[in-house]
Amino acid sequence: MRAQHQVILSIGSNQGERLEAIKQCVALIHQEIGTVIQVSRVYETAAWGFDSDAFYNCSLVLHTYHSAQQVLLKALDVEQKLGRIRQNASGYQSRIIDIDMIAFDEEIIDTETLSVPHPLMQDRKFVLLPFQDLKINWTHPVLQKNILELIESCPDEGICVAVADLENPLQKNSFDKTHYIAFEGNIGAGKTTLATKIAADFNTKTLLERFAENSFLAKFYKDQQRYAFPLELSFLVDRYQQISEDLASLDLKKDFLVADYHVFKSLIFAKVTLEGAEYQLYKSLFDIVYKEMPKPDLYVYLLQHPEQLLVNIKKRGRDYEQGISVEYLEKINSAYLAYLNSQTELNVLIIDVTNRDFVNNQSDYLFILDEIQKRINS
Repeated sequence: MRAQHQVILSIGSNQGERLEAIKQCVALIHQEIGTVIQVSRVYETAAWGFDSDAFYNCSLVLHTYHSAQQVLLKALDVEQKLGRIRQNASGYQSRIIDIDMIAFDEEIIDTETLSVPHPLMQDRKFVLLPFQDLKINWTHPVLQKNILELIESCPDEGICVAVADLENPLQKNSFDKTHYIAFEGNIGAGKTTLATKIAADFNTKTLLERFAENSFLAKFYKDQQRYAFPLELSFLVDRYQQISEDLASLDLKKDFLVADYHVFKSLIFAKVTLEGAEYQLYKSLFDIVYKEMPKPDLYVYLLQHPEQLLVNIKKRGRDYEQGISVEYLEKINSAYLAYLNSQTELNVLIIDVTNRDFVNNQSDYLFILDEIQKRINS
C-alpha cells in the first residue's frame, strides 16, 4: 500500500485582488491536485528581485499520491485557470498567481523543469515564514537545517508581515461529530486504501485488519469446503482480539478512530462460505462476541461492481486471490447489502464507488468526504 507524499507549495500574487486570487488557488489545489492539510497565514512583502507591487504569499501542506512532476503539471494548470499567462521574457515578472514547489517529502530533485527543495528558499523570508506557520517536522535534505535554523541564517532583510488568515478547505469535512468510522466493502473495493488515506489526512488513529497473518487464507482459496470453518473462526477470534486490544487504549469520546473493517464482516463471509450446522454454530459464537463490541458512529460500505473488483484484485497481485470468481464476489455483495438493510442499530452509509478513483482523482475523494459529512450532519 502506497504512502502519500507530503508536498509544500508556496503561493504568491501581486496583481488584482491578491487575497481572493490566493483563496481561489488554495481551493483549486484542494479540488484538483491533492488534500490541503494545512495553510499558513498570508504575508505581504515587497517584490523580490524586481520593481513592482507588493506580493501576498502563503504556504500549504499537500497530501497526494502524484509524483513531483505530476504535481508540477497540475499546478501549472491551476495557474492557467486563474488567468496566469507565462511570458517567455527572462527575469521576474508580476503575476496574478504563482505556485512554487518548495519541498517534496525530503527528496532532492534536480531536472530541467524542477528543482526541489527550491534552490532559493533559504534566502527568502516570504517562503520561510509561511513555511514555519505549518509547524511540520521537516529538514532541508541538502543544508541539513530545519525551518527555524533556516530563518535564523536567512540573509533577507526585507519586511515580511502577516496580513490575513486563510481557511483550510479541509475544515468543512471536520468530522467533529463522530469519533469512530468503520469502512467496509467487498474484496478489492479499496477500503484499506481509503481508511489509511483519511487517517493520514485527518491525523487520526487507524484500526486495520490483519488479514495477511491468517495462515488459513491461502488454503481456503485452494479448497474452500475444507478450510472455510477454520478460516472464519480464526478471523473472528483475531478481529475480536484486535478490536478489544486497540479500543481499550482509546477514549472514543475524545479520540478519532478510522477502521477498515467492523467485526460483523465475519458473519457476512461466514454466511457465504458455511452451510447448515457449521453456520449455526458459527453464528452462536458470533452473537456472543458481537454483544461485547463497541459499534462505530458511522459505518461506510463501499459498493463496487464485481467486474471492477476483479480488475482491482488483479492489479494488486496477491497470488491466492487470483482464482476468485465474479459469482463469489456477487454472493458477498448480496450478503452485505441484505445484512445492512436489516440493521437498525448501525448508522449505515452506502457509497457506490464503481466509477470513482479516489486514489488518482481528487474530486472523487472529496465526493466521498462530502457524502460522509452529509450523513454526519444529518
